[in-house]
Amino acid sequence: MMIYQHTEHDSQSIGASLTDPERFAEVFHRHWDEIHRYVAWRLGPEAAEDVGAETFTVAFRGRGRYDLTRTDARPWLYGIATNLIGQHRRAERRRHQLLARTPADGVRPDFADGSDARVTAELLGPRIEAVLASLSAADRDLLLLIAWADLTYEEASEALGVPVGTVKSRLHRIRKKLRRAFGGVDPMRLKEEPQ
Repeated sequence: MMIYQHTEHDSQSIGASLTDPERFAEVFHRHWDEIHRYVAWRLGPEAAEDVGAETFTVAFRGRGRYDLTRTDARPWLYGIATNLIGQHRRAERRRHQLLARTPADGVRPDFADGSDARVTAELLGPRIEAVLASLSAADRDLLLLIAWADLTYEEASEALGVPVGTVKSRLHRIRKKLRRAFGGVDPMRLKEEPQ
């Protein structure tokens, strides 16, 4: 069993993989879990294995075009995953619309097994899904990269291939929509804002 050193930057592994393709496995092992979770959350667990694997296949094939001055491949991988998720948007939109129609009053949380946060999430789930479904695909991608994948504005800019100013202005519009949907409260302000 090979143990991968995390002291090496992704750019070094990707650069080395140009002559020794097996070195790309280092990037895969560093980031698979995170990319897989992101795809699973966006598309559901059924598609996560395939789309996650396809993300790394596309990255492997495109590794010759990777900018080796970028030491962290996460924004690049998130960008690829986001593009692949875009190919599944119709199914994603149907899923969000279906979840938005699920009535919250049918939820009967077991207080012995659940925490307050879980109960709150279950009760707000349909409302959150409805808000996500109402966003454009581009806005939904940006929101989830910032809020769920915890990318910075710069990393989201790189992942989506848009200027940082565009990220900031779109995020401002998204926050206004969220505040309206949640009665004046910005749920994104509950966590620390990315630098």
